[in-house]
Amino acid sequence: MKMRCCIIDNEEHALDVIRKYILKTPELELAGAELNPLQALNKITNGEIVTDITFLDIDMPQLSGIELAELIQPYTRIVFTTAFGEYAVNAFDKDAIDYLLKPVSYQRFLKAVSRAKEKITPNSIGVKTERDHFFIQSEGKGKLIRINHQEIAYIESAQNYIRIHLPDHIYLTYFTMTEMEATLPVHKFKRVHKSYIVNLDKITSIEAGMLHLSDGSAVALGQSYRKELQDVIRPMLLKSKRLL
Repeated sequence: MKMRCCIIDNEEHALDVIRKYILKTPELELAGAELNPLQALNKITNGEIVTDITFLDIDMPQLSGIELAELIQPYTRIVFTTAFGEYAVNAFDKDAIDYLLKPVSYQRFLKAVSRAKEKITPNSIGVKTERDHFFIQSEGKGKLIRINHQEIAYIESAQNYIRIHLPDHIYLTYFTMTEMEATLPVHKFKRVHKSYIVNLDKITSIEAGMLHLSDGSAVALGQSYRKELQDVIRPMLLKSKRLL
């Protein structure tokens, strides 16, 4: 199976070089290419771009490659590309697969790809795109029910069971919150309380320790979960530079 690749570089020429290398390498597939690091962050974390390797420039406006790497590491492995050798130490501190100095030759690019193949197992390639649903056993032993990720508003703990809240139904199934959290895609769902997991796409507002969802329900935000949720939302928060 091909390895999916994304390029993030604010210089069009540098981006085109890596794009050309990916397209001429049979074992690779171009999943996305972005000049704007903030747009790239949004697309990767919300699942619009699914990539095994990200070729990431370091010296970029708005958000440096070092800063961006910290935010997207749960979703992809990193190969840094830069014209400045002095960034190498910081780059490898971020557990990068490789560090490519511009101008990047095709031979050096292939060496980075070879290193990536050693780090990425065949079973992990494309895993994030394989499932957007799961089945549960509910309402009788012989019945299996399909649950689509996008339809879930939130999931609620019910002692040894969980309740899955959909627009027109609530399903009760024998499962733990920890098991459910491990099953769901991390870029779509977040544990916000010991008793709740929410679909991030369903949040309409956050106020006074409560999350208000698009189905009209309200879910408590636990104190110990606030920072993690803030870290997810912060890159999507629009704030005028006039307020800085």
